[in-house]
Amino acid sequence: GPQDASTCFPLGEAVLRPGLDAEPELSPEEQRVLERKLKKERKKEERQRLREAGLVAQHPPARRSGAELALDYLCRWAQKHKNWRFQKTRQTWLLLHMYDSDKVPDEHFSTLLAYLEGLQGRARELTVQKAEALMRELDEEGSDPPLPGRAQRIRQVLQLLS
Repeated sequence: GPQDASTCFPLGEAVLRPGLDAEPELSPEEQRVLERKLKKERKKEERQRLREAGLVAQHPPARRSGAELALDYLCRWAQKHKNWRFQKTRQTWLLLHMYDSDKVPDEHFSTLLAYLEGLQGRARELTVQKAEALMRELDEEGSDPPLPGRAQRIRQVLQLLS
């Protein structure tokens, strides 16, 4: 099993029995590589054990979701933050989810509309095209849109950009 590592690595035995020179000498570089490999494997086994014990779920690493990062990006833009710089991935996320009030809450949507005013070129064209397509879909669905908030957002974006 994994806990009996010495059988997997005869090298360890060579170190234990210096009298037997059956093992070729490792250069310092090879030694380092090997140690790194072993360390990595030990770490992996350790993680596996923790996972099985259910310990990992309690403290996931502090990676923020795309939603948080995108909304943070938007807020920094609104505050004319000195560290703000254009980031395509954040803008793409916002454009993709802006009609979904679960992803982009109302208090952020007005900021997003202001941000959209600055949209240029291809991004602007595509945003208008998408909004028009969504509007057509809503019209085809008949009188009462299933998500009135969404319809309103689409109208606002169209009014703003076209």
